[in-house]
Amino acid sequence: MNIELSYLIGPASGLVIGAFTNWLAIKMMFRPHLPKYIFGMKMPFTPGLIPKERGRLAEAVGSSISENLMNREVLEKNLLSEDMLTKIEEGYDTFITKQKVNTESLRTFLGHFLSKDDLNKIQSDVGSELASQIHSRLADSNLGTMLAHAAVEHAISKMENSLLGIAFNVEQFLILLQEPAEHLLSKQINQIISNNSEEIISNLIGQESDKLLDTPVCDLLRGHDVQLTQLRAILLDGYQQVISIHLPKILSTIDISRIIRDRINELDIEEGEKIILAVMDKELRAIVWLGALLGCIIGTVNSLF
Repeated sequence: MNIELSYLIGPASGLVIGAFTNWLAIKMMFRPHLPKYIFGMKMPFTPGLIPKERGRLAEAVGSSISENLMNREVLEKNLLSEDMLTKIEEGYDTFITKQKVNTESLRTFLGHFLSKDDLNKIQSDVGSELASQIHSRLADSNLGTMLAHAAVEHAISKMENSLLGIAFNVEQFLILLQEPAEHLLSKQINQIISNNSEEIISNLIGQESDKLLDTPVCDLLRGHDVQLTQLRAILLDGYQQVISIHLPKILSTIDISRIIRDRINELDIEEGEKIILAVMDKELRAIVWLGALLGCIIGTVNSLF
C-alpha cells in the first residue's frame, strides 16, 4: 500500500505544483496592481508585469497597430475591395427597394434622422437662400426690359390690326410711342421685382417645399429607376474617390499610435485585466492545465526512477 501511495504521490504533487505555478504566473502578469513595500523596501515582482510595463506595452501596441493594421495600404485594400463595394451596392439596393414601398411622407421619413426643429430650420434656411439667389439674379437681369419690350410689341401689334389702327393708319404714331412706353414699363417692372420678388418667390418656394415634404417617399421614387441607378454609380464613385484621395490626408492628421497609446494608458488596470481574461480565458486555462499535465508527467517519471 505504501509502495502504491509513493507511485501516486509523485504524479499528484507534480500535477498540483504544475497547475499552481502556471496559475500563479498568469496572476502575477496583472497583480498586484500597485507596488508593495515591507519596511520601506519594495517587494520584488510588484507591481505585476503588465501594470509595471504598461507604458512600454502601450507604445509597442500603438506603433504596431499604426504601422501594420491601420496604415494606408491596409485600409485602402479593405475599404476598396470588391467585397466591400459589393456590400455597399447591395446595401443601397436594399434601402431603395424598401423605400419604394414606403408610404410615409418625406417629412416623416426625414424625422427619423432629424428633429422637427432642425428640419424646419433647414427648410427655412434653404428656402431663404434660394429665394435670395433667384431675387438677386432677377434684379441683375434685363427681365424688366425684356418683359416691357414684349408687352409693348404685343400691344402695338394688337392696335395696328384693330379697326382703329386700320382706319386711321396709326403705325407711325405707335412707333414714336414705343420707346418711351417700353422705358416707363421697364422701370415699373424692375421696381416691382426689386421690392416684391423675394417675398413672392419665398412664399412659392415655401408652398412647394411643403408639398414636397408631404409627398409619400414611394411617390417621389416612382418612375425614376434610371436616375436611381445613376445615383448608385455616383455614390460608389464618390466613395472610391474619398478613400483614394482623402484617406491619406485624414490619416496624416490623425496620430493613430498616440491615440491607442493614450487609451491604453488611461485604461484602468483592473478593467484591462478583465478584458484580457475575457478574450483569452480558454487559452489561459489551457496553460494552467498544460502545467498540470507536465507536472504530472514529471512526477510520474520521478516516481518510476
